[in-house]
Amino acid sequence: MTFDFNQQVIEAQSSLKGFAYKFTGDEEEAKDLLQETMYKALSYRSKFKKGTNLKAWLYTIMKNTFINNYRKAVRANTIVDTTEENFFLNQTKSANDDHPESMYHHGEIADVVSELEDTYRVPFMMYFNGFRYKEIADELGLPIGTVKSRIFLARRKLMLSLPHYQYNDQD
Repeated sequence: MTFDFNQQVIEAQSSLKGFAYKFTGDEEEAKDLLQETMYKALSYRSKFKKGTNLKAWLYTIMKNTFINNYRKAVRANTIVDTTEENFFLNQTKSANDDHPESMYHHGEIADVVSELEDTYRVPFMMYFNGFRYKEIADELGLPIGTVKSRIFLARRKLMLSLPHYQYNDQD
């Protein structure tokens, strides 16, 4: 059984690579996630129930690993911003401090984000990192309407916590 199990895990690796990239949005992080998933699958092979869907089991390991790593990163107040716009979170200090972008430093924004309850912070950060509503709903096992609502409420809480950060077009 061990050889057969190991062979099936190795064969599933290529299809899991795409899932890893969907989770991370980064080639290197996807490779790391895939490697960690493979390691856990082989380490916990005794937990696998023969006759069940191996690919689904591996996908669940990957999803849980991604979510746990994400939560660790949030607790450490590290925000991984993979968008092109960077949403001002990773910008260096501007020479002109009168710009709205310079009113809050990365740490201040990260602190406010980290204060959100997991219920709101996790879907918000997943959306912020490029996940679509449907992907977030699938990953968290929630209805898509709940995901949209939680992201909306997270934005509202952030806006209320960062009132001076809002852009006023009437100046």
